[in-house]
Amino acid sequence: MPGGKRTRSEGWRKVRALRLEDIRHWWMRRLPVLEWVPAYDWKENLVPDAVSGMMLAVQQVTQGLAFAVLSSVHPVFGLYGSFFPVIIYAIFGMGRHVATGTFALTSLISANAVERLVPSAGTNFTANNNSGVLGLSEFEMQRIGVAAAVSFLGGIIQVAMFMLQLGSATFLLTEPVISAMTTGAATHVVTSQVKYLLGMKMPYISGPLGFFHIYAYIFENIRSVQLEALLLSLLSIVVLVLVKELNEKFQRNIKIVLPIDLVLIIATSAACYYADMEYAYGLEVVGHIPEGLPPPKVPPMNVLSEVVTEAFGVALVGYVASLALAQGSAKKFKYTVDDNQEFLAHGLSNVIPSFFFCIPSAAAMGRTSLLYSTDARTQVACLISSALILVVIYTIGPMLYWLPMCVLASIIIVGLKGMLMQFRDLKKYWNVDKIDWSIWVSTYVFTICFAANVGLLYGVVSTIVTVIFRFSRARTLNLKNMKEVEYKYKTEDNCKSLKQVKIVSVNNPLVFLNARKFQADLTKIIQKDSTSSQTCEDVNKCEQNTLLCSFSNGSCHGESLQPSQSERRVLILDCSGLSLFDYTGASTLLQCSYVCFITASLIKAMQYGGNLESENPVFFESVSSAIDAIQIHRVRLTFRALSKRH
Repeated sequence: MPGGKRTRSEGWRKVRALRLEDIRHWWMRRLPVLEWVPAYDWKENLVPDAVSGMMLAVQQVTQGLAFAVLSSVHPVFGLYGSFFPVIIYAIFGMGRHVATGTFALTSLISANAVERLVPSAGTNFTANNNSGVLGLSEFEMQRIGVAAAVSFLGGIIQVAMFMLQLGSATFLLTEPVISAMTTGAATHVVTSQVKYLLGMKMPYISGPLGFFHIYAYIFENIRSVQLEALLLSLLSIVVLVLVKELNEKFQRNIKIVLPIDLVLIIATSAACYYADMEYAYGLEVVGHIPEGLPPPKVPPMNVLSEVVTEAFGVALVGYVASLALAQGSAKKFKYTVDDNQEFLAHGLSNVIPSFFFCIPSAAAMGRTSLLYSTDARTQVACLISSALILVVIYTIGPMLYWLPMCVLASIIIVGLKGMLMQFRDLKKYWNVDKIDWSIWVSTYVFTICFAANVGLLYGVVSTIVTVIFRFSRARTLNLKNMKEVEYKYKTEDNCKSLKQVKIVSVNNPLVFLNARKFQADLTKIIQKDSTSSQTCEDVNKCEQNTLLCSFSNGSCHGESLQPSQSERRVLILDCSGLSLFDYTGASTLLQCSYVCFITASLIKAMQYGGNLESENPVFFESVSSAIDAIQIHRVRLTFRALSKRH
């Protein structure tokens, strides 16, 4: 008894230790911050991370203000969206160079819900209304409530996808689909900012073919273009593009690039203030920016059912764009990213900040490229940027009152340069694969005509259809080089026998999609090997009669052979490369009366299916054992034929 108790206590101790180890491993996987923070090299990484964090903070502030306007909410909510999601992703995310925050595509999608549920009534951001929370009007609080609801529900969808382990399904999101969708969405963003570039007052236009209706409205009202806004927009775009090109060209020679976005904001705000452009020229400005962080508040749950479409768009488009950047940085700097964990990280980065009046968030290409160029090492750079944004929220924010909206629009458009330059990928896809080129073009057209989520859905569906179409027509069989086999069997008798043996390797998966193609390819090989005078009926007879009859452990069950021994042809199916099969594929193999070299998993599947007892197929563990059996069988046939003659 004491020995039995000791054994049970030791076993329980091992089980408990195993469980504690599993729990620890689970927490490490779900909270990557617990892994990289203890291993952080303060001497080696702090300085480059600090420099990158300062540069990133400048870009976060400008993009936060701009993308909030794009989302049809007050600009201050973009600052909140550049602060809270960054902290959440640094805790749960695995991308070391992924800078999450406000994002043009998700802002554009959430704007559809905001404009639909709280339509604009001529209210602009210059109104300094002290009613409601943060000194903002009730109208503006209703709008951010809808945007926060989209962020909340979109994050819930992403967390649900994490729980369902749907991260493995991202293989359907091919590079042409992602490139076309993001390029099309960037084109939508540029279109939405044209009214600010031109200084025009125009209603919000969305829905199918809304892209074309916007330009139709602009051409119909071209006389209402504000010349001052147009000139300031052109000047801003030229300065931004020129300085950023110079920064890229000389980034190896200079450690700190010129923060042209910040310089432009300060310069234009000062010019607008001293020249009184808001009243003298009618330029639209950002207006009142409240100080401090808002108290948490639950997003309005009564509108969740009305923003389901936008929430799915935010969840999918935001995740796809962010995952592409995370995988790119992981490949560039040689570390791994868990696709499923990214669902959780971005989901929580949308759910938790939605309680603090944040618009939907995701990673952006411009911010990630900035981290590359400034030699950032870890997420510490993003945390430093969020600390600096907090300083802006409490101290510098109110000074942005005089920032012209046309300058913000210019910053948005130039910031999308990387996405718009993906048009150059068309040449690459055309040279490599015309079908990928057509998928890119059609996905872009669907995105332009409808929306980013519709274009993404179309791209995934077209990819699946293309794969099915190609897979069902791909080559399933390959004839092996007999010189390799002859080298192993050097005897004269074997060489003569091997001349009458065909070895066909099955190197592709054999499933219901290509089972018929497999049979057709096998028939072609038989027909090609048959004599020219043989008809199709003779070929079918050859499949059943003239090929090697069934073996069991090397013994022959059939003795009557019509063709002479010298005319017999043997076909061996080498299934060692068969990595995937289903019931239809296994059944197709069982219909063949050929010698088969198959894997253990296929034998097991046939045993479970109850089909291994079929009379036709012959199974061997290797090609060499099949050839040895052929030799034994032919020797026996020759001996029996000689015995009958005597």
